[in-house]
Amino acid sequence: MFKLTKKIGIDLGTANILVFEKGKGIVLQEPSVVAMDKDKNKILAVGKEAKRMIGRTPGNIVAIRPLKDGVIADFEVTELMLKYFISSVINNRKIFKPILMICVPVGITGVEKRAVIEAATQVGARKTYLIEEPLAAAIGAELPISEPSGSMIIDIGGGTAEIAVISLGGIVVSDSLRMGGDHFDEETIRYIKDKHNIIIGVKTAEQIKREIGAACIVKNNHEEYEVRGRDIMTGLPTKVVITSAEMVEAYHDCLFSIINAVQGVLEQTPPELSSDIMDRGIILTGGGALLKGFAELLSDRTQIPVFIADNPLISVVKGTGQALEEIDNLSDMLLSN
Repeated sequence: MFKLTKKIGIDLGTANILVFEKGKGIVLQEPSVVAMDKDKNKILAVGKEAKRMIGRTPGNIVAIRPLKDGVIADFEVTELMLKYFISSVINNRKIFKPILMICVPVGITGVEKRAVIEAATQVGARKTYLIEEPLAAAIGAELPISEPSGSMIIDIGGGTAEIAVISLGGIVVSDSLRMGGDHFDEETIRYIKDKHNIIIGVKTAEQIKREIGAACIVKNNHEEYEVRGRDIMTGLPTKVVITSAEMVEAYHDCLFSIINAVQGVLEQTPPELSSDIMDRGIILTGGGALLKGFAELLSDRTQIPVFIADNPLISVVKGTGQALEEIDNLSDMLLSN
């Protein structure tokens, strides 16, 4: 029976959940959203279908994002969501309890760690391992983490920015900011409200980020986007054209919080490893890596080459899957097993 046990890696992200199954690769990629009927305390939709309901539901239906800033904010809903996704992967064959490896932020508290393990136990895991996100991202980005040399990785997800210098299979220096793509969206909403007197929703803010979001103005990149929302003064639907330069202004504080944290990690890095990082550069993973101009801005501020990993959106879950394959060799790197 144990041989038939599925080994499943989970990138439990604030914005999206990705699931890796040993032998199959990435088998699921869904938004971390649950739609519930409050009156009946019943789940109506999970993942993509639930996300489509955000901002469009009647009073008795709420679209919930149970993870905030990379950790569990609503334990009960997170458990229900995990059960839904894991059961779809194991085809409801509950007799074969899965072995799970779940990514967590650097510096996760004991309470937050117990919440993740408890949620995994409640969904029927035979055993649960936790791996820190930058370590998983580095494995997924194929960095030589086991060598006696320094590698620097920055993973920017929906709720956190994870920064780490890795050598000899361990994290030497790190920082974790509870700041990511969701905060860019919040700043977009605030900026458009303050500057244009228009109220927009989260889905519109996400679309703006994808279309014209930028960390700095790159040559010949002055894009425009028509935003539709509600006028604060009249309460009526309205529209306005915004530019990529405005998004640079809107994201300024978030971006420089991340850059300051990167500089802080670099200042704490041993000189020998700093030399390696200068030679190899910094690797970006996560959705934030795709923000136009961010790699260039970070390189300019640190004077270190910055590269975007291949397939940055799946680096963490890919690394989790690879860690599952080599779990006996990586046991010393895991937070819990």
